[in-house]
Amino acid sequence: SQQGCDPFAQTQRSKLQHRRARINQQINKEMRMRAGAENLFRATSNHKVKETVALELSYVNSNLQLLKEELEELNSSMDVYQNDSESISVPMIPLGLKETKELDLLVPLKDFISEHYGEESVLFEKEIKEFMELRQAMRTPSRNEAGLELLMEYYNQLYFLDSRFFPPTKTLGVFFHWYDSLTGVPSHQRALAFEKGSVLFNLGALHTQIGARQDRASLPGLNQAIDAFQKAAGAFNYLKENFSNAPSLDMSAASLTMLVRLMVAQVQECVFEKMTLLRAQNDFLSRLQLAQEAARVEDVYSMVHQTMSQPHVKDYVPFSWTTMVHVKSEHFKALSHYFAAIALCDCPAPSDAELLEQEKAFLQFHVTMPEGPSLNVLLQDPEERRKLGKAHLKKAIMKHEEAMRIHGLCKILRKMDILQEVLSFAHKRSLSKYSEIDHEEDFFETGEAPDVHPKTHQKPEIKSPNFSQVKVIDLFHRLGPLSVFSAKNKWYPARRVHLMRGENGFGFTLRGDSPVLIAGVIPGGCAAEAGLKEGDYIISVNGKDCKWSKHAEVVQLLKSTGKEGVDIGVITLQGSECPKPVDRKAAVMSSGSGVLKSDKENSRKSLMNSKSASTLLVWSKKSKRSKKSTFSGVPFTAVGDNEAMY
Repeated sequence: SQQGCDPFAQTQRSKLQHRRARINQQINKEMRMRAGAENLFRATSNHKVKETVALELSYVNSNLQLLKEELEELNSSMDVYQNDSESISVPMIPLGLKETKELDLLVPLKDFISEHYGEESVLFEKEIKEFMELRQAMRTPSRNEAGLELLMEYYNQLYFLDSRFFPPTKTLGVFFHWYDSLTGVPSHQRALAFEKGSVLFNLGALHTQIGARQDRASLPGLNQAIDAFQKAAGAFNYLKENFSNAPSLDMSAASLTMLVRLMVAQVQECVFEKMTLLRAQNDFLSRLQLAQEAARVEDVYSMVHQTMSQPHVKDYVPFSWTTMVHVKSEHFKALSHYFAAIALCDCPAPSDAELLEQEKAFLQFHVTMPEGPSLNVLLQDPEERRKLGKAHLKKAIMKHEEAMRIHGLCKILRKMDILQEVLSFAHKRSLSKYSEIDHEEDFFETGEAPDVHPKTHQKPEIKSPNFSQVKVIDLFHRLGPLSVFSAKNKWYPARRVHLMRGENGFGFTLRGDSPVLIAGVIPGGCAAEAGLKEGDYIISVNGKDCKWSKHAEVVQLLKSTGKEGVDIGVITLQGSECPKPVDRKAAVMSSGSGVLKSDKENSRKSLMNSKSASTLLVWSKKSKRSKKSTFSGVPFTAVGDNEAMY
C-alpha cells in the first residue's frame, strides 16, 4: 500500500502548522481582550478608568501587530520548498498543505454496515483499517510523483466511501477537521465534500511545492516547473468550479481565483526564463520577442496584484506574497524596456532584405506608436534608434528603482537575498547600458518611451486533474455491486427460500448479472409457491454468495441441484415493487447553506455527491436497471432478449 512521509518525523511543514495554529490562538485571545476593552471604554464615564483602558488597548493593538507580523513571516518561509541549486532563479511562491486531524471511522462504518447492509460488521474491520491507513498516509505526501498519486488514490477512494456510506438524507455523524493553509484557522464539517475539497486543495498545493523546487537554470527543470504550476492552476480551478460554500477561507471562490491567477503568472515567468535560456541568436527580432514576453509576464503579475488587493483577499494573503507579486510586475516591466533598448542599440540597422520583416514586427511592438520619424526612417537611422533606445532605458531604470523600493518595504522579502541580487543585477545592467549610449553632447530631452505590447509564444494551460490516471479498487467491494448495494438504496431484510424444481423447471425468468434479477414469476409455478417475487435479486445459492456472480454462474448453480431442491437467498429493493414516475423538480430538495457543496463534482461517476448539502432523491439519475424494471404488467410468456426462463 502507498505510504506518506514518515509521520513521526516532525517535518518542517508540520512544525510550521503548529506554530501557525499557536499564533492564531494568541491572536484570537488578543482580539477577545480588545473587544472587551473597547466595550468597557465605551461604557464607562469614569475618566480614570478610561485612561487605564486606553493604555491597555494600545498595548493589545501593538501585540496584535507583532503577532500578525510573526504569522506573516511563517507564511513566507518559502525556503522550505525552494531548490538548492547554485544558479540564481527568482523565488516562486509555493503553498503549504492543509493539515487535518486524525479520524477514527471504525465505529461509524461498522454501525452502518450492520444497520444498512445487514452484514456482520466485524468481518469488514480489515477494510476499514486499510481505508484509515490510506488517510493517515495521505496527510504527509512526499513531494514527488508518488505523493501526488497518493492524494489521487485517496480522492478516488472517497468516491466509493461516498456511494457506500453516505445516504442522501443523513450524514455519518463524523466531523472532518481541516486547517486553513495560510492562517492555520481550523474548520470542520460533516459533509464528505469538505474532505474531498481539502484533498483536492492539497493536490494543488503539492504541485506548487514541486514547481518551486525545480532547478530552473536547466531546460528539463523549467519544463517540469511549467508542468507543475499548470497542474496546480488546474486543481485550484477544478475546486473553484465544482465545490462551493467552503467553510475555510483558502477554499473560497475569491482565494481560488487568486491562486489560479498566481499559478498562471508563475508559468508565464517560466516561459520567459525558457526563452532567455534557449535564445542563441541576439538578432533584432528575438530581442523584440524577449521584450514582449517580459511585458506579458508584467501583465499577468499586475493582474494577480489587483486580485490580491481586493477587499476579501487583501487581509488574508500574506503581505510578502502581495509585495513579491508587485515587485515582479515592476521588475518585468523594466526588463521589457531594457530588451527594447538592447534591440534598438545593439543590433545593426537592417539590410534592405530585412527591413520589411523588421518593420512589420516593430509595427506591433509598442502599445502606442513612438513619436518622431516614420518606422522606415527610424529603423535605418542609428541616431534615431539610439534616441528611442535611451528613452526605453530611462523607463527601465525608473521601474527597476520602483521594484527595489517596494521590495525594501517588506521585512520578510528583505531577507531573501536571491531576489535582492536579481533586482540589483538588472538595475546595474540597465544603468551601465544607459551610460554607454549616453553622449555628453546630447542636448535633446529624452522622450517618453511607449510601453511594450505584451505577447507570448506559449500560452499557459490550466491542466485539470486527471483522476483516471490512478486506478483504485473499491475497498468495500465485498458489500456487493454498487448498482444495488449502495447507501442510497434500501432493501427489505434478506429472505431464505427453499425451492424445488418442477416438471417445467423452477418457474421464473432471470435477467442480468451481478446480482442476477428475477424478472418474472410464473403464477402457480414452483418459484411462486416458494414465495419468490419478480424484482427479487438472488444474493446466494445454497449458501454461496452470488452478489457478484454472472448470469451463467447462477444458472449453473441452480441446474446442479438434485431432488432435494435448492436454498436461495434473495433481497427486494424498497420502492421497486411499484415504480412510480417522479416529479424531477420536487426530487431536488433545498440545500442547506453554509455546507460545502460539490455541485458538479463527480457527476462523471455518480449522482451528486454532496450529501447533506443538496440532497437528490435516488430517482434523479436512474440506475441502469430501472429502464427495464417496470415489468409488473408484462405477462410471464413475454421474455425479453436478455432474459431466460428456467
